[in-house]
Amino acid sequence: MFAFFAGFYSVSNPDGPLAFWTSLIPFTSPIVMMVRIPFGIPFWEILLSLVLLYGTFLLISIFAAKIYRVGILMYGKKPSFKEMMKWITYK
Repeated sequence: MFAFFAGFYSVSNPDGPLAFWTSLIPFTSPIVMMVRIPFGIPFWEILLSLVLLYGTFLLISIFAAKIYRVGILMYGKKPSFKEMMKWITYK
């Protein structure tokens, strides 16, 4: 919901600090950046937003795969946050 409302704000002020920063945060950038693009923002902002979005996606996918690889064998036991951090470092 925050990204949706930030997008509404970005229509009236596409170069404001809220519009700029929310267009870089990966969870809000797909909505806010689509609102800002018609107003002629610099290409480097679009490129930076895409790099951050795809980079975050790849990192989260790698961490999720590591946790899933070990966690699938722990059927029936609820893992703690500490155990999940250990699973990420398993080779």
